[in-house]
Amino acid sequence: MASLVQELIEAGIHFGQRRSNWNPKMAPYIHGVRNQIHIMDVRESIKGLLLAKRFIEQTVGKGKDVCFVGTKRQARGAIEQYAADVQMPFVTERWLGGTLTNFRTIRERLKRLEELDRIVESGELKNYSKKMESQLLRERKKIQRNLGGVRQMTQMPGALVVVDTNREKNALLEAKSLGIPTVCLVDTDGDPDLVNIPIPGNDDSMRTIDIVIRELCDAVKKGKEGRSTSAGEAPEGDKAGGREMRGEGPSDGAPTRRRSTRSRYSASASGGASAPASGDSAQ
Repeated sequence: MASLVQELIEAGIHFGQRRSNWNPKMAPYIHGVRNQIHIMDVRESIKGLLLAKRFIEQTVGKGKDVCFVGTKRQARGAIEQYAADVQMPFVTERWLGGTLTNFRTIRERLKRLEELDRIVESGELKNYSKKMESQLLRERKKIQRNLGGVRQMTQMPGALVVVDTNREKNALLEAKSLGIPTVCLVDTDGDPDLVNIPIPGNDDSMRTIDIVIRELCDAVKKGKEGRSTSAGEAPEGDKAGGREMRGEGPSDGAPTRRRSTRSRYSASASGGASAPASGDSAQ
């Protein structure tokens, strides 16, 4: 743990945006100001990262996938490397509107990509005219560029891991509308209310992004290792957790005290009902 904290500090996770460019909703995560730059509380960053790791491990352990989203230049390399290593879907080029809310259409485009791959690999492409051959190759390249990372995503993900709330707002809104839990690296100019589990940190630092994505993908690996043991667990906890996330009371009609998003996930991560059940309705 000490080495991770030191590594994050050296990467500059605590450096936020300029004081004039901040979101007041991030005030609870800010430690102070230095040279007109907001300094984030590293303790909050570590707390958010550890909570996110436990949540992702539980989500993957239940047999669900986690989709990583980061289209900014600083995040592409780390997400493509680590997400591919753990065989999880990712989006690093451009978030296409409806990737989640219009998932059926996205799957149709991926079927088209498989058809184009078959045409190219079988040599059938040579039977077409030069103009048609060029058009098909361009179409294949475009689909591969935009959707290649989610090619193996055959069902709705159990969670979304996002870098930068401002840049990936559309992805966060789609996930929210479907009840899919989200984890996000949030800078001082971001909106933590868009995220279920915020990780306060510098989302412009390549080293910071690399460390955070690496740690979350390690949690994915542990979740995959525990899938066999969690497969036989009763689903009652999932149902209770889903009601709690939506702010509903228990099944007997008794009222439930509303809690902050982070506290609800913290309770589930410590061995209670699992939070990601609210995303089940989207699948």
